[in-house]
Amino acid sequence: MSETTRLRGPVAKERPALAARQVERKSLDGTVLSVVDLAPEVFGREPNVALLHQVVTAQLAARRAGTQSTLTRAEVSGGGKKPFRQKGTGSARQGTIRAPHYPGGGIALGPKPRSYDQRTPKKMIRAALYGALSDRAAEGRIALVDSYDAWSAPRTKEALAALGALGLDGRVLVVLSPEDRIARYAFRNLDVARTIAAGALSAYDVLGADWILFSDATLPAGEGSTHA
Repeated sequence: MSETTRLRGPVAKERPALAARQVERKSLDGTVLSVVDLAPEVFGREPNVALLHQVVTAQLAARRAGTQSTLTRAEVSGGGKKPFRQKGTGSARQGTIRAPHYPGGGIALGPKPRSYDQRTPKKMIRAALYGALSDRAAEGRIALVDSYDAWSAPRTKEALAALGALGLDGRVLVVLSPEDRIARYAFRNLDVARTIAAGALSAYDVLGADWILFSDATLPAGEGSTHA
């Protein structure tokens, strides 16, 4: 084996370059205020489909309660007496009517309480979220408003009008900060909109929406993010 062959190892896969994307920053009435450069490390990635599948599957599994439970033959009440004598009947011998093959008997190999949690590293969760956001950004499905301070009281009519003014159709995921209580109450009665706290945003939530609506307070920012 030559020296060149011995030193040659697996070639690292070259990562695609991050894409530069922008979004119009608007007010609630649809007026364009400025143009914002989206953070490339958050919105400019090439989505990893296999990673998205693994993380979303784990997130859905974690939502399962895992409380289903069936009784085994040892846990079903009754059946302490033999149903009939051991010999002389011509039938197979039986010890209890609570055996699994009897009606009302125990369940063989039935479900018991368990946890469906799958261990997923934080880096994978973050990469899946950024990949999902990048996918929506590539389709031009990221929207941005300056704030919800213009609303003095929660009114569903105003929330619906804002979605129309912003040009958002289909399912809209509204990402809110803890201070956006009025906005949360205004959007909660709309079937087409769903609100979520910025800290709870996940890849599953992003992929389940047609539009992602951020505000200045909730837009993920990276180094070099500027308003133009």
